[in-house]
Amino acid sequence: MKKLLMATVAAAAMFSAVPSMAIERGGSLTFARYDDSTLIDPIYADRNPDIWMVTNLYDTLLRTEADGKTITSGLAQSYDVAEDGQSLTLTLRDDIMFSDGTPIEGKDVVFSLTRASDPDLSPWAGLLSSIEEVSATGNQVTIKLNRPDPTIVLMLATFNTAIVSADAFEAASGETDQEKAQSLSIDGFVGSGPFMMKSHQRGTLMQFGANPHYWREGEDGEPLPYMDGINFLVIPDDATRILKLQAGEVDGAEFIPFARVAELEADENINMELFPSTRIIYSPMNTRDTRADGSDNPLADMKLRQALNYATDKNALVQLVLQGAGKPVTSGLMASTTQLATDNGPIYQYDLDKAKTLIAEAGVADGTELTLTILAGSADDAIILSALQQMWSQIGIDLKVEQVDGPTRGAKNRSGEFDIHTYGWVNDVNDPAQVAGWLGYYPTAKAVGTGWNNEEFNSLYEASNVEMDPAKRAEQYARMQEIYNEEAPLLFMYETPFAVALSDDVKGYVQTPLGNNEFASTWIDR
Repeated sequence: MKKLLMATVAAAAMFSAVPSMAIERGGSLTFARYDDSTLIDPIYADRNPDIWMVTNLYDTLLRTEADGKTITSGLAQSYDVAEDGQSLTLTLRDDIMFSDGTPIEGKDVVFSLTRASDPDLSPWAGLLSSIEEVSATGNQVTIKLNRPDPTIVLMLATFNTAIVSADAFEAASGETDQEKAQSLSIDGFVGSGPFMMKSHQRGTLMQFGANPHYWREGEDGEPLPYMDGINFLVIPDDATRILKLQAGEVDGAEFIPFARVAELEADENINMELFPSTRIIYSPMNTRDTRADGSDNPLADMKLRQALNYATDKNALVQLVLQGAGKPVTSGLMASTTQLATDNGPIYQYDLDKAKTLIAEAGVADGTELTLTILAGSADDAIILSALQQMWSQIGIDLKVEQVDGPTRGAKNRSGEFDIHTYGWVNDVNDPAQVAGWLGYYPTAKAVGTGWNNEEFNSLYEASNVEMDPAKRAEQYARMQEIYNEEAPLLFMYETPFAVALSDDVKGYVQTPLGNNEFASTWIDR
């Protein structure tokens, strides 16, 4: 099936509300970040501050639009998946260049994808385990697969498959691949994205400059980006980031606390943006027959897990924790912005009578103790604990608390030494296989540590990973979500947006549902 993809269509849609003549070029943006980047290399980026910057410095063969779902053209203008699903052919654009003016060629794609799929190099290599061989002739790139892979097209629009210069990488100093990547990010940077790394003072300041050889066009018919550069200031303190924005010392600030959103929305000099995300907040429930100490586990009964979900007022949690800025989950298995997510409205809407009926059917005694493990020092977790203690007391549950640090919570999740604990998730890739594999597929991580092991779910997940018919794969995911929602191995809570505050004169900035900061189409209205 051949796909011809036109990036300009989606780009035009993004700016349909802005007349092209209104866009102004030039100038630099100062953006306040909560944390610094460590290594912005496609295959080594494993922290959000790194991952979310990759697409500004490196382009992928295909791209994901701002909705987080639509695939459009990138460095490849078209692709063709073989009928048997065993190979993929892409056609590179003509006259595309790296930031140093050298051409982007088939050899660079071969080098980049071979590197990205090497399990000895990349922590993300498992996402490309279907790749057997990559070859190129002229501007035609062929990817041979060892099995049909319905995710491969989406993976080619994901940060870890971004294209690096084979020649620049070979010339970079360093003995190992990672040493070369580190060297290239500091000295003599060469990238394929809309910006170039100019300087990086660790923990303080990172500066990007416009790539003069970038190929993608803006609304005015000229190559992106609109701005000359970006200055990223690292300001971990939430209040300080906001103060500097209000004082005009920065043009944008990320990770605005939800308690401050209403205040900034009322400021006529600030645009308070809440971008849809793939971030979900949930609590794994231990579904094993016995607890780690050998005692009977009441949460092994699905009816108790369902009762706890019905007894939890998600809308109240959204108000208490997010100040109304989020929404209850509509698919327990993934965020509503994820590919193939079903949306039949909020699941397990608050119903105290139904919760009481289910807990009676489960035979759970009044005053049964459960323990919620939360992060010490987390204001959000403390609010959740207080709310659940009050809500669940109405169905006879005595909710205790255990406060731990992050590493300890992770260790307890892996060992099963918990009843319920707080957790969250943000998709890293543009396919549901990652989140479904983590939350529900037992062999991956014991279904996010819950111990939930559903044979039908596991079989559907395995089948979906080789199902090339999109309609059939959608049916498989719909059924997986039905199973997961019914059996409730999690306390399903809410989705949260990405809260970013911008000066009123900043236009066109987008943070995608995967978290990527898209600055190429950002401009400053003077």
